[in-house]
Amino acid sequence: MKAVDMFTQSGSVIASVMFIWAMFKQYCPYQLQNYFEKHSKRVFTFVYPFIQITFNEFTGDRFMRSEAYSAIENYLGSSSSMQAKRLKADVVKNSTQSLVLSMDDFEEVTDEFQGVKLRWASGKHIAKTPSFSFYPATDERMYYTLTFHKRHRNLILGTYLSHVLKEGDAIKVKNRQRKLYTNSGSYWRHVVFEHPASFESIAMEADKKKEIMDDLITFSQAEEFYARIGRAWKRGYLLYGPPGTGKSTMIAAMANLLNYDIYDLELTSVKDNTELRKLLIETSSKSVIVIEDIDCSLDLTGQRKKKKEEQGRGDEKDPKLKLPKEETDSKQSQVTLSGLLNFIDGLWSACKGERLVVFTTNFLEKLDPALIRKGRMDKHIELSYCSFEAFKVLAKNYLRLETHHLYSKIQELLGETKMTPAEVAEHLMPKTLPGDNKVCLEGLIAGLEKAKEDARLKAEEEAREKDSSPEEKAKEKDSSPEENAKEQGKENGFCDNGNTETNCKEKE
Repeated sequence: MKAVDMFTQSGSVIASVMFIWAMFKQYCPYQLQNYFEKHSKRVFTFVYPFIQITFNEFTGDRFMRSEAYSAIENYLGSSSSMQAKRLKADVVKNSTQSLVLSMDDFEEVTDEFQGVKLRWASGKHIAKTPSFSFYPATDERMYYTLTFHKRHRNLILGTYLSHVLKEGDAIKVKNRQRKLYTNSGSYWRHVVFEHPASFESIAMEADKKKEIMDDLITFSQAEEFYARIGRAWKRGYLLYGPPGTGKSTMIAAMANLLNYDIYDLELTSVKDNTELRKLLIETSSKSVIVIEDIDCSLDLTGQRKKKKEEQGRGDEKDPKLKLPKEETDSKQSQVTLSGLLNFIDGLWSACKGERLVVFTTNFLEKLDPALIRKGRMDKHIELSYCSFEAFKVLAKNYLRLETHHLYSKIQELLGETKMTPAEVAEHLMPKTLPGDNKVCLEGLIAGLEKAKEDARLKAEEEAREKDSSPEEKAKEKDSSPEENAKEQGKENGFCDNGNTETNCKEKE
């Protein structure tokens, strides 16, 4: 038989098989298709000598990223860079290796362990979510597939997979780059976290700084202690004080000290308590969960008062008048105080360990006591106005000065007036190159004197208003009853003689 005839016959057979299979999928009942597929796979397993294991990127209903998937991704990075033809690259700045490679989707590489050869393949499931947009969103679920001969089952399931997970975790630590996350809907997006803040550069008293650092380091090493006392391995910090006192810088310094990631949670963009819980589950260990200006994020403080007021006057209001308010509320976040409390200290908060929860606020008195009690916000840290010791830290950072003859004057003024570290730092910022230290310090002294004078004038004005209010009340009491009656009559539309304004004009 000629080669041409062989190709012709094989092509006819393939076309016939494809036609029969298409007709089967089109007209065969769905139940019969499932039955045929199930039993055909059973028959295939008797002939096929290999075993396949699939490692999905997410576990459950996309609640949590699989740690096994991450470890395998790191483990296959070195081998895939040598074998795969299509690669994905990422830059890691905090590592000796500046470029980290991993194999692209639907690529395959081989591995060898104790003389046994295995195959790793990457894949992706794409499920389109229902949408009326011209650009519908897709839900991508990545996975890895491990294929090996069935006679090596015990070796692969025991020693090899443990080896892969251990090596993958080691590579993750080596290539680790810390990230700053923010929430977009019910998912997190991130950038590389590169904030240079440290406790050495924070403008704060040395004793207070050391207390905070010791507390953080003790927490990071207390896994066995938290397990023994039966508490989730987490700790809450409340940073409060006027604007410009360094609350955000303190958070960055905490993350840098412990080498943690930061999750900056924007409550106003969270739809409801369920979405908040989902965001919590997807945070990782060794992280700082931050809610800045929590008194402004949502009206959590007034929710209890609102409920009491609505119960008291619910029958008095017309239902039609409530409609616009209800429509407005429905567009806002539905996160409640109860949902936030469960986020901090509920059952779901224990799903990951070694996490810090940090709240910041400019007005401590506005927060609900249930939100900041011990056990939720374990340590309260007040960041107040700049002291002389904090000023010396700033002067050392900005001007590289340990001492100066103007320090005594600055110390005196800092004791008499209030100025935030941010304002002090602005005065110390060199305005020319090269900077003149004396000019910067004199500018700070001028700023402190102006702040002192402004505070004095404000205090005098407040005292004047306070003293003048009783006199005004006395004048009102001293006014004669006749004059009061005339004024009341004019307000009601009458003239001095008791006639209406119309009659008065006619007489005129």
